[in-house]
Amino acid sequence: MRYVKIVLSACLIIFSSLAKANLADTVEKIKPAIVGIGVHTPSGRQKNSLNGSGFVIGNGQYVVTNHHVLPKELDENTLQQMAIFTGSGKNAKVRTADIVASSTLHDIAVLKVHGSPLPAMTLADSSFKREGSYVAFTGFPIGAVLGLYPVTHRGIIASITPTIIPVDNAKQISIKMLKMLRNPYLVYQLDATAYPGNSGSALYDVNSGEVIGIINKVFIQGSKEAVIATPSGITYAIPVKYLLALLKKHKIDYLN
Repeated sequence: MRYVKIVLSACLIIFSSLAKANLADTVEKIKPAIVGIGVHTPSGRQKNSLNGSGFVIGNGQYVVTNHHVLPKELDENTLQQMAIFTGSGKNAKVRTADIVASSTLHDIAVLKVHGSPLPAMTLADSSFKREGSYVAFTGFPIGAVLGLYPVTHRGIIASITPTIIPVDNAKQISIKMLKMLRNPYLVYQLDATAYPGNSGSALYDVNSGEVIGIINKVFIQGSKEAVIATPSGITYAIPVKYLLALLKKHKIDYLN
């Protein structure tokens, strides 16, 4: 029995080492497709503001992010435009974009980027990935302060859970919660911690690099954890099946 435990422990160590090695290769492969999401103000003092993260899909001209990351309005007087930021650090470049599809229910938005195509990530199929699966996400946590330097976090899918659980006290129910109670859906709960700025990051398989979800730091957490005073450190992600449905609805080619 002791021999079996030793063998199992050794196998787990080897598997963990292989997963880390594969993740390093995967991050190197997908990092060019990771972009920042924000606003470009050509006539303003602060020309660029970074609001969240996103990733390129399809033919290299479409970018996916969270709907709540988008600005509520753009100031026409200062010629503000939706923008994505590519590259990193001092080599970052600005590309303007248009919103071509969005879902407030699933908190997803798709932008079309002006200019030449960018490196793109591949989307997984619509099936849910198993609990315990190793995953990672890359984006710009606290990007407004730390700058445009992609950061990767890794973990597992800890649970597949509903977006909202009915509360005991009617006073705790907001309008947003009522809307979600009418159309509840399942999301991934992760054991890795996302930060403000990570919203819209691609959640992907550590080995293949296929996108299996979209990190959501605000929208889901605000509904799921409405009964607690302080948000937890739990991170949620919207499964890619809802993105696939949105792309098909708007006839956007996501194959690359």
